[in-house]
Amino acid sequence: MEKEIDEKAQGQSLVLENKPENTKKLYIESYGCAMNFSDSEIVASILTNEGYNTTQILEEADLVLVNTCSIRDKAEQTVRKRLEKYNAVKRDINPKMKVGVLGCMAERLKEQFLEQEKIVDMVVGPDAYKDLPNLLAEIEDGRDAINVILSKEETYGDISPVRLNSNGVSAFVSITRGCDNMCTFCVVPFTRGRERSREPQSIMMEIQQLWDTGYKEITLLGQNVDSYVWYGGGLKKDFDKATEMQQATAVKFEQLLEMVAVGFPKMRIRFSTSNPQDMHEEVLHIIAKYPNICKHIHLPVQSGSNRILKEMNRLHTREEYMRLIDNIKSIIPNVCITQDMIAGFPTETEQDHQDTLSLMDYVKYSFGYMYSYSERPGTLAGRKLEDDVAEETKARRLQEIVDAQRTHSAFRTQEFLGQTVEVLVEKTSKKSENDLSGRNSQSITVVFPKEHYKIGDFVNVKITNCTSGTLIGEAVEYSEMN
Repeated sequence: MEKEIDEKAQGQSLVLENKPENTKKLYIESYGCAMNFSDSEIVASILTNEGYNTTQILEEADLVLVNTCSIRDKAEQTVRKRLEKYNAVKRDINPKMKVGVLGCMAERLKEQFLEQEKIVDMVVGPDAYKDLPNLLAEIEDGRDAINVILSKEETYGDISPVRLNSNGVSAFVSITRGCDNMCTFCVVPFTRGRERSREPQSIMMEIQQLWDTGYKEITLLGQNVDSYVWYGGGLKKDFDKATEMQQATAVKFEQLLEMVAVGFPKMRIRFSTSNPQDMHEEVLHIIAKYPNICKHIHLPVQSGSNRILKEMNRLHTREEYMRLIDNIKSIIPNVCITQDMIAGFPTETEQDHQDTLSLMDYVKYSFGYMYSYSERPGTLAGRKLEDDVAEETKARRLQEIVDAQRTHSAFRTQEFLGQTVEVLVEKTSKKSENDLSGRNSQSITVVFPKEHYKIGDFVNVKITNCTSGTLIGEAVEYSEMN
């Protein structure tokens, strides 16, 4: 399962600096995972060259696009409500407006959107964004437009994304697309296709562009970054069939991570998301070696029960996961580990649930993303397993997981009391104009008085107080990263 931006599928309308020669207006919203937000930046870049400027005013848009998520039913229902809103505006205010659906829902519900419900003019899958100019021409000629063909090669490595709604400090850099891990609950392999990696030089060039324009932090992004491998192109599953020379000279994730760390020593580096079965010890040593690689690993586990892990087709056991956790903490002592967890997967018993809680007690994650199971049509679990856990039982188990995480989060933030941490300032605090907010290397939010510091500064902050999710402190001095 890919990690979501806020895991509540809350949309974000995105805007960039406009070109004065462009006359058409694009309104684009993104929902769900970080990859969707990154893809929206690619879409905006393509459409900028087609004469579109972005707008935050829905009613004035010539083209409205929603970049969608299919990970959970709630995300899909949220998008449907937005489509109702778009069509109401189109009917009552702006009849020339065209509406399109991008992303995972587009791939999964293409016929339903265009033919049955007739609520959109265009449906574009995650690998078809370069075809947008042709699809827009189809719409102008009065025809519905659709392209949801999954690609075996497309990585968008040749497109320089525009940075939408950016703070000018942090940016996503996609390094892989697709997923080969056929978890039974997840639609990603069906909506985004097989794993393929992006050419390393194009990644380094994009990071260089970000550095040159003042960005201080990048997140290397993919459904499963640890499986990154570049051997000249092609699907990851075909790596074993590559020539001996290709295999010998291949760039794997730990090598890419080190290339970025060495090439940009003053830039902070994050990555997401990891899969336990694909995380190798070499990656851990690279993280420990370079101070500009953040000491945070998002390591979804989904369940603490071996039986449920097998039903999910998670290719690791509880014991293997715990050994990996021990290894991570041994090699990176100051690491922050975070989780994804599903409550109420089909056939889950009370003992299975207790196994999840005991695993959480063992790890004591810093924070996590926790949900009730949501059956996704087309997945193996959706086809083969009855959604047999009562909704009230799911809700109760989820609440117990959330309560446990809240306790563990408080434990982890309290560990920072009295410490001095390096913070990259990202924004003014939501609660006070006199405070700044940023994250430390462990990806925990830190708030401190503004004084003379500004967004984009690296600041050493001594932690004096905390909540279960936030560190509070006083600035000591600028960091050496400045």
